[in-house]
Amino acid sequence: PFIAAQVSELAAVKAKANVTESRVEALRREGEAKRLAFSAALLESGAGNHGPFNTHTTMVFRHVTTNIGNAYSPSTGLFTAPVRGVYHFEFHIYGHGSSTNPTAAMLVKNGVQIFATYEKQSEGGQKTSNGVTLLLNIGDVVFMRLLANSWVHDNQEHHTTFSGHLLFTM
Repeated sequence: PFIAAQVSELAAVKAKANVTESRVEALRREGEAKRLAFSAALLESGAGNHGPFNTHTTMVFRHVTTNIGNAYSPSTGLFTAPVRGVYHFEFHIYGHGSSTNPTAAMLVKNGVQIFATYEKQSEGGQKTSNGVTLLLNIGDVVFMRLLANSWVHDNQEHHTTFSGHLLFTM
């Protein structure tokens, strides 16, 4: 009877330990999901223009300085929300003056334009920027799109950038 009681008690302790371990693991995953931030510049290195193209084009920001949570893909330019929450994005777009082509881009969520930037002057450098806070569901996709017939410039100083971070989960 004494050994049977100890075996029973040991089984109960093991069961509680397994439940506790599962809860700790769930809290760890939840905590990791709450840590999401990225910043990237258009060009990995060097200097160059992107555009103009005759259609809207996804901008792929390849020089990633921060990608906590790996929700931004430097190979596709897409940010995919891994958790439901409120996110903040900002983008800074640089270009050179042109009499024909503006410096213009838009932030897109799930294929729909949300906010845009636009600047057109005949000469000199030009910079335009914008930002937005969005409620995203798991799997929502946010990216930057170069407007048709517009162009941007980037160089080793990384003037053309796209950043975002999770403010809080919902």
